[in-house]
Amino acid sequence: MTALPEHISIWGELADVDHGLSHVDVDGVRTRVLRAGSGPDLILLHGTGGHLEAYARDIAGLAADFRVTAYDMVGHGWSDLPDKPYTIDVLTEHLRGLMDVLDIQSAHLSGESLGGWVAAWMAAHHPDRVQRLVLNTPGNIANKPEVMERLKESTMAAVLDPSDLTVRRRVEFLFRHKEMVTDELVNLRRAVYSRPGFVQAITNTLVLQDPIVRKDFAWAPGWVAKIVAPTLLLWTEHDPTGGLDEAGMLLDWLPDARLHVIADAGHWPQWEKRAEYLAVHHDFLVLEKDPS
Repeated sequence: MTALPEHISIWGELADVDHGLSHVDVDGVRTRVLRAGSGPDLILLHGTGGHLEAYARDIAGLAADFRVTAYDMVGHGWSDLPDKPYTIDVLTEHLRGLMDVLDIQSAHLSGESLGGWVAAWMAAHHPDRVQRLVLNTPGNIANKPEVMERLKESTMAAVLDPSDLTVRRRVEFLFRHKEMVTDELVNLRRAVYSRPGFVQAITNTLVLQDPIVRKDFAWAPGWVAKIVAPTLLLWTEHDPTGGLDEAGMLLDWLPDARLHVIADAGHWPQWEKRAEYLAVHHDFLVLEKDPS
């Protein structure tokens, strides 16, 4: 008998975990939300052009310890696409509004890439709403123009031509092991990128790759040092958006931070190295918070 593959499908990952998928109104923005588990609140934030399925492989494991909330940020996934720039303050206010709607006073935040940037901004500007913070490959802490341009070009190319070839190339950018990129994952993102109005939506997201717009929100010690929440920097050896030197910058700026490096992974360790990703979250958010 041929052994089953480790990953069958996104539905397969969720098949044996009680969960609910719904849309809630956040200040007029219809927002897609997936919730599972019970316990302390943990909110997961995806990256640029992404959607909550970025965490499909992790929901079941995290739900053993937490009430997990994964959602599509405004202008992303199947949430509404209002025509305005999705700057970090806008994305953060959407997160704060979602927490209000879901009656979450404070939560652990774990954000990947753009989601890490939003989570960090939330922790700096609304410290009472954040308990502990995980910044998962937050990307381009040094604000390098070449990284901004590469992300902008690859994302826009995939949205303007959401064919298998261009979208697969964009998704493969996230992975060290590109063989893990499934047809299902590519086609899901093709469906998102094909939504009416999504070209304008991604244009509104990519304003953050414009140095002039970015300067008001760029990673800098002035605001990062305001983060009082204990913070885990979750880096990888092969992140295409930023190296360990940039993790070192954050370690210098953050008052209470530690670093964990996942080997042999790219920009999506939550997908490529699920077991280690889950173990690190458990250790930092459960054991370290309550060593008893």
